[in-house]
Amino acid sequence: MRHLVRRYSIRMPRIRRVTAIRLTLVSLGALLVSSCSGTRASSGNRDAASPAVPVTAATVVQKTVPIQTRAIGNVEAYSTVQVKAQAGGELTKVHFTEGQFVKKGAMLFTIDPRPFEAAINQIEANIQRDVAQVRQAQATLAKDAAQARNAEVEAQRYADLLEKGVVSKEQYDQFRTSFEALQATVNADRAAINSSEQAVKADQANLASAKLQLAYCYIRSPIDGRTGSLMVHEGNLIKANDVPIVVIDQVDPIRVSFSVPEQQLGDIKKYSDEGTLKVEAVIAGQEQRPLTGTLSFLDNAVDTNTGTIRLKGGFSNPEKRLWPGQFVSVVLTVSVQPDAIVVPSHAVQQGQTGAFVFVINPDLTVESRSVVAGRSLDSETVIEKGLSPGERVVTDGQLRLVPGAE
Repeated sequence: MRHLVRRYSIRMPRIRRVTAIRLTLVSLGALLVSSCSGTRASSGNRDAASPAVPVTAATVVQKTVPIQTRAIGNVEAYSTVQVKAQAGGELTKVHFTEGQFVKKGAMLFTIDPRPFEAAINQIEANIQRDVAQVRQAQATLAKDAAQARNAEVEAQRYADLLEKGVVSKEQYDQFRTSFEALQATVNADRAAINSSEQAVKADQANLASAKLQLAYCYIRSPIDGRTGSLMVHEGNLIKANDVPIVVIDQVDPIRVSFSVPEQQLGDIKKYSDEGTLKVEAVIAGQEQRPLTGTLSFLDNAVDTNTGTIRLKGGFSNPEKRLWPGQFVSVVLTVSVQPDAIVVPSHAVQQGQTGAFVFVINPDLTVESRSVVAGRSLDSETVIEKGLSPGERVVTDGQLRLVPGAE
């Protein structure tokens, strides 16, 4: 175009050359305006022809939902017994293998019983000897008592004769002395019998103790449970009431310990007084098969360091799915909330002004509505305010939506 301008400038005066340049610029501006107008028109046509946004929707429902508390729990044995020897000696036999389940009363260990059996035999022999001595002393007592009675009668007769002057005092004194000597012998016999009887009773007590010690040589399981590692093996000498030989954990039933904030203590106490509260234990990887138990323990004090209260749930564990020391998710059902407004949790979005949902209108357009969200339970959220039963909300595809979109 510059070439054109220069070509005209050779042939035309200066005024005509300026006019030609202005006309050329006006033409170029008209072309640019026309081009921009065409672009906006094309864009508007494309927006008008854009398709509806595909979304997933769900219906707002009204139903009864449980009021639950969730926590992380630790599995504990229902009871733990440290088995110790109550008699000393050589451990001669172990009747189980490590990690074996044992029943209550099952034989666990045998301590060498021979020293206790020998002691029992000796004590029984002593008892027989002492009993024989008692019987001999009783026979001697019977003889001496008879002689004493006879001497007493003779002494009394001579006393009567002495009063009548028939016999001398010396004769009476002889019979009186004989009676007193026999009476002393009778008393000695009775003392000997008492001593022998006391010896028999002492031997019987020693025999009972020896038999008890002999019974301690055979150690049996006090509970149903699973044995741990052996602390003492066969052939070792063990002392009475020394280190544990083995530890047994009772795993059926079993307990799960967990803690909840102290703010929930009031509701837990209130509803536990009205009935048994349900506790569920969820094992990682087995979410579809929770174990159901009941609340069995409420601690007597709040932990001042953490501001929590310790609870325990009792569970039947026949399949041994729960194991001492294992961590599980715990769900405590405190009560139920009737007529709650519930939507899928995916429907609730968070914005600058708080929680909101996209509500689908009857004409298939959406509106953004603020809501007050309550508790969440199993991928559902309770809506305290903002929705009514029967309305439809968007659960997936919210990123492409704006208010009024179809």
